[in-house]
Amino acid sequence: MKRIHVILKPIVLLLLSFMALVLFNCSKNDEPTPDPEPVVVVPITLNSEINDFIWEGMNEIYLWQGQVPNLSDTKFANQDQYYTFLNNYNSPESLFDDLLYQKDVIDKFSYLVNDYVALENSFQGISTSNGLDFGLVRLSGSNDIFGYIRYVANNSDASAKDIGRGEFFLTVNGQQLTVSNYQNLLFGSNNTYTLGMANITNNSIALNGKTVELTKTAFTESPILINKVIDANGTKVGYLMYNQFIANFDEALNDAFGELKTEGITELVLDLRYNPGGSVNSAILLSSMITGQFTNNVFSREIWNSKYQSYIEANDPVSLINRFVNKLNNNTPLNSLNLNKVYILTTEGSASASELVINGLDPYIDVVQIGTTTTGKYTASVTLYDSSNYGRTNANPNHKYAIQPLVLKSANSLGVTDYFNGLVPDYLITYTTSSGTEEGENLLDLGTLGDVNEPFLEKALSLITGTISKSSNLKSDKLGIKVEAISDSKDFTLLGKDMFVEFKPTNKLKKQ
Repeated sequence: MKRIHVILKPIVLLLLSFMALVLFNCSKNDEPTPDPEPVVVVPITLNSEINDFIWEGMNEIYLWQGQVPNLSDTKFANQDQYYTFLNNYNSPESLFDDLLYQKDVIDKFSYLVNDYVALENSFQGISTSNGLDFGLVRLSGSNDIFGYIRYVANNSDASAKDIGRGEFFLTVNGQQLTVSNYQNLLFGSNNTYTLGMANITNNSIALNGKTVELTKTAFTESPILINKVIDANGTKVGYLMYNQFIANFDEALNDAFGELKTEGITELVLDLRYNPGGSVNSAILLSSMITGQFTNNVFSREIWNSKYQSYIEANDPVSLINRFVNKLNNNTPLNSLNLNKVYILTTEGSASASELVINGLDPYIDVVQIGTTTTGKYTASVTLYDSSNYGRTNANPNHKYAIQPLVLKSANSLGVTDYFNGLVPDYLITYTTSSGTEEGENLLDLGTLGDVNEPFLEKALSLITGTISKSSNLKSDKLGIKVEAISDSKDFTLLGKDMFVEFKPTNKLKKQ
């Protein structure tokens, strides 16, 4: 039999291979496809409960909440976005600073503390202090700093030492004060230090060999430094130097006014030149003691952020108005003087509640302001704790952080507010230097507080007695020196230049 050979051409082989591949794939695709692995979404975990407390509190009540994009009510679409935002900050301090509206430009005064017990003590006038109140300045073009004593607190460590108003110091523990070390040397952890005292001659300062050792202790400073009656050419003038608005001393303040009233004063010089502020309620009481004839009249009005203002106007509009009173909080009658004029001494260190007194009294009586322009702080704060309604009760036991944000601005009965550049005096105090005229206290001629020859008080007495024409400013006769202000001791207290109102939790102010 003849064998038949079949020769397959290459094209046929290629076709057969393709068909086999198709059949194989069809067979494979007929197999069931397994379900994909489920995607597990892991929610973002919050790293810091303190950061959560800070953002929620600031979002709720901060005065400029509406002007800070990161505090917007619509900032976050969900919780993961919110937690991611908070977790980007490695400390509560960095978050808080980033939430402030134009920090150190518009908002210079909101602050965060990590120990609210110390903050509460400061509101009561309790701090770690040696009782020395001083300013820090430098000569033009120098990095070296020197201090000058403004006053010594009564019954303090410094009051028992050989140191007083008008003296200068150049070193701390033998180290020259500079712009880079003064904070650590004077306000650091060292509770005991030794000051190297100095003299100024021919615009140059040098050590004089005197040293003074001072020790900081837990100290409660009375804000009433001086309260006395001066006979000015037959006119009985009360002089009160009041250095902070502290609620714990409201009764003592009322007693001081009682003494002035008993003495039959007809004029009052109120010295607020070193008063950085404090309790709004104490400012209302002081203003009511000066007057007395305006009980229940509007002293000031509060203006909060837009959403909180709307809530208060709808639910408790009366709380937005602060009125003159005739009693202390314990119902003790005020020792009011019923004056129609008051002379108030100010400097750039007069802030917040001090300015509130001037602005609040201005529509009602003749407020004669003497000195230099004030700080320019018309805003007030509250203390917020990490609790369900931001009150002190049931505060989070895991930490002691609290925030002290600016929450309102004050306007007087005529609507005057926003005195960002300060309140300008009616009578400017100046002094002469070798290069010209300067405003403020002449460091080489500070005088003795309460003495009739002290330049600021002398100006007030001259206006009362009419011995100097009303249009003139007083110039210190002694040649002074030109200096640049750096800081002062009150800037480094927790209270600083704050003005605060009593915190009253409401249904609006509650964490969600």
